[in-house]
Amino acid sequence: MNELPKDEALSTPSRGPAAPDEPAKLPFSIQSFGEWLRIRFSENQRFVILCLIAGALCGLAAVGIHLSIHWLFEAVWHAAHQFESFGLPWWTVMPWFPALAGLIVGIVVHRWAPGAVGSGIPQTKAAYYNEFGRIPLSAAWWRFLLTSIYVGGGNSLGREGPTVHMCASIASWLGRAAGLAKARSQAMVPVGVAAGIAAAFNAPISAILFVFEEILDDFSTKALSGIVIAVVVAEAIARSLLGEDPILQAHLGGKYGVHWWMLVAIPLGVSAALTGHLFVGSLLRFRLWCAERLHVPEPLKPALGGLLLGGIATGAFFLTGIFGEPQSSVFSIGYESLEAAFESRLVIGAIAVLLVAKFIAVVVCYGSKGSGGLFSPTLYLGGMLGAIWGLLVLKATGALGLEIYHNDGELVGACVLLGMGAMFASVIRCPFTSLFIIFEMTGNYSLILPLMTGNILSYSLAGWMRKVPVYNAILVQDRVTLRKMPTYQGARDYRHLPVSTIMHYDLFTVAASESPAQALERLRREPSRMRRSYPVVRGEVDSRRGFSGIVMHHELEEHESDDSGTIGDLVADRRTLTITPDTSIRDAAMRMVKADIRQLPVVSATDPDRLLGILTLNDIARQQNAMLDHLGRE
Repeated sequence: MNELPKDEALSTPSRGPAAPDEPAKLPFSIQSFGEWLRIRFSENQRFVILCLIAGALCGLAAVGIHLSIHWLFEAVWHAAHQFESFGLPWWTVMPWFPALAGLIVGIVVHRWAPGAVGSGIPQTKAAYYNEFGRIPLSAAWWRFLLTSIYVGGGNSLGREGPTVHMCASIASWLGRAAGLAKARSQAMVPVGVAAGIAAAFNAPISAILFVFEEILDDFSTKALSGIVIAVVVAEAIARSLLGEDPILQAHLGGKYGVHWWMLVAIPLGVSAALTGHLFVGSLLRFRLWCAERLHVPEPLKPALGGLLLGGIATGAFFLTGIFGEPQSSVFSIGYESLEAAFESRLVIGAIAVLLVAKFIAVVVCYGSKGSGGLFSPTLYLGGMLGAIWGLLVLKATGALGLEIYHNDGELVGACVLLGMGAMFASVIRCPFTSLFIIFEMTGNYSLILPLMTGNILSYSLAGWMRKVPVYNAILVQDRVTLRKMPTYQGARDYRHLPVSTIMHYDLFTVAASESPAQALERLRREPSRMRRSYPVVRGEVDSRRGFSGIVMHHELEEHESDDSGTIGDLVADRRTLTITPDTSIRDAAMRMVKADIRQLPVVSATDPDRLLGILTLNDIARQQNAMLDHLGRE
């Protein structure tokens, strides 16, 4: 069960004035600034001021991580080629840079910054809903440093997700340090998220939509005002420092009316949904395998991932035939390759190699606990998939003698954009963001009809094939329940979601070898551990291995005086029903009703003796009540 932060002093600083004769150690501090704000302004006015400050700081942070990754990768690329003067081909040296970056990140994450792994968006969502938005400022510093090293060192992930986490941390810290109430401090998190996305993508409208689709999941005009303020400030800073152009130089000159070739949006949407489904499934499975089956020291896992990435990316150079050029690179973010595909400078064979190589590379880097996001890789995969369909359309029209009134390059470029939008909708599951982010990248609304068709088709098919979106699935894999998140409280049919989204992961088990008296004595010393029932395991207390059954608390009390018997004897002849994390909530509820029980143990699908958690009837009832409240029903 997720608990509120215990140290409330961190989220609500003391408001008592300093002693008049106490000398100030610093001429200015955020605490003194917060005191000044509390004296001079109301709560609403302070919130607006902090949104302005958050927008400025987040804009600078987003620009900083963008430039640091760019400069570091340029330095790594140049350094690898310098080894040729020593008789070493650059491609024998380049794979070691991602491995070195992975080793550095692995050591730091393992020892000092466990929250800096992955993209940062799942951590942001968990903190927003389960911890009143409390994200320590140290998360921003570590995220900036480690993502810069990892992605700048050549590993194949993106910067946008870490930018979100970093900016959410900055905004959260501002709210707490300035003494905002908990609800207001929590509201600073989406402000930082929107500012980070706006500055990272140079796409302010998409940033606002992403916050409501991924973080808030509902519309609130009160939230909108602060978000817009921060987005405007962050975007102004990013444009003044990086220029007006979006991150991807994808400008189309033509005006597209309705034309037959736009039907490519249908197969493109279907293929994007299938590719996205395979991508998310592969990423989750490899991530779980690295966590549970890869028996090497934790700091070495990102290093091994980086070394494997180096081999994959170097192999892609040989296979594409564009040897050593950035436009055929799988290293780092890879927007150069995406721009080359957009401008129709790559042949279909090279595009297919880059698509497959990038797919595997991202799965390896993310699954091995690297520090980087999924936005850029998703757009990369979608763009390459769209380029393949565009080239296939050109070949088909040439073979059939059909006429296209746009030039070949623009048609391929248009398909690249359609693929990017469809893949974003399939993987990230934010359909409106996927539409507007393409508009803001191109400044061209002529593709609105095929873009809407492909995106909604991809989004719908992806949701049908996988009920839980990727960021929430990562949280579930990390044993963070999603009961408080609005995605699982709204009008959607929650009954078809897996029980892993609402089950309890925090368990107190008793050993089968214990006597009832021993177990009760231990539990009475810690009253917070007492429950109506306890899972029984054959190993040590509080282990999750060797699950044997469930014993009720009243049974322990009834047999407390029986010194000769053990808890294992009490459950030895019982047949205990179990479910797996992928069992739907509806099926689990039906099993409870049929067996007239109030809870079901959740065990591993591959190892039935390994206990993962407990699903109770209260968990299901809580979800049903939340849905009814959302709909306004009695």
